[in-house]
Amino acid sequence: MTRLELLTAQELGRTLDRLASQILEGVADPRELVLVGIPTRGVALADVLAARIEAIGAQPVERGSLDPTFHRDDLERVGTRLSHPTALPSSIDGRVVVLVDDVIFTGRTIRAALEALQAWGRPRRVALAVMVDRGHRELPIQPDYCGRVVPTSRQEMIELCLQAIDGEEGVFLVRPGADQAA
Repeated sequence: MTRLELLTAQELGRTLDRLASQILEGVADPRELVLVGIPTRGVALADVLAARIEAIGAQPVERGSLDPTFHRDDLERVGTRLSHPTALPSSIDGRVVVLVDDVIFTGRTIRAALEALQAWGRPRRVALAVMVDRGHRELPIQPDYCGRVVPTSRQEMIELCLQAIDGEEGVFLVRPGADQAA
């Protein structure tokens, strides 16, 4: 495997600040905002964004997590993983919900998250924030807030590393080795 740094820790910090500002600008009242992370990295990213939004807006930001695993239409292809519990802070009815994920690829995870969200209420608006858009969409789903667009091949992966989880920060492109690419 080859691991290439796309965003340094400092660049990641600036990108997170920009995303937080854009999300805050997208709501009339920050009290209406709920950040909902999609496991696994989306939950950690939602926590980081909420802290930055709180620092900018001086208002607490509600956040939670939503696991769309059992709403996926491609489980036979991607396989199942241990499900994470959905934990929403309060009612989402009439609120501005921002779904947060680290990487958008085919759009199927987000489609499943939108379906899962319906079971929890009817938000006034739903937006999508991602750190990296790597392309290869199979569904017409686009992020409202995006840190970086990084065209990739289907074999490549994007890795978001956060200090609290990984002991390092940055965004990396992971390419398969020569023996795996063949």
